[in-house]
Amino acid sequence: QVQLVESGGGEVQAGGSLRLSCAVSGNIFSTNLMGWYRQAPGNQRELVATIASGGSTNYADSVKGRFTISRDNAKNTVYLQMNSLKPEDTAVYYCNLEDRVGPFRNKVNYWGKGTLVTVSS
Repeated sequence: QVQLVESGGGEVQAGGSLRLSCAVSGNIFSTNLMGWYRQAPGNQRELVATIASGGSTNYADSVKGRFTISRDNAKNTVYLQMNSLKPEDTAVYYCNLEDRVGPFRNKVNYWGKGTLVTVSS
């Protein structure tokens, strides 16, 4: 059983900061790629940032320069430091683990339940 548990969401004024955490537990084959996605009401879930086990990162253009993703491999935990928050960042943020299973390394995605981030203007 794999579990991803997010924490750190909340309400903040525009220009403020929040730090999200996601702890992964259970039997998984690989924790190479972890990341954060978000979904605002009426919108599709979109990628925010990803990070590989070696530290390589990828960011959505909308958050680049403001958000920083990091991870602690020993703890199987991924973080998202969000600075200079904007009302447009308001969404439910979901932690994601992309596992690769089997001889062909098929992708299997695990998701957390989400944590709400609300940015007021």
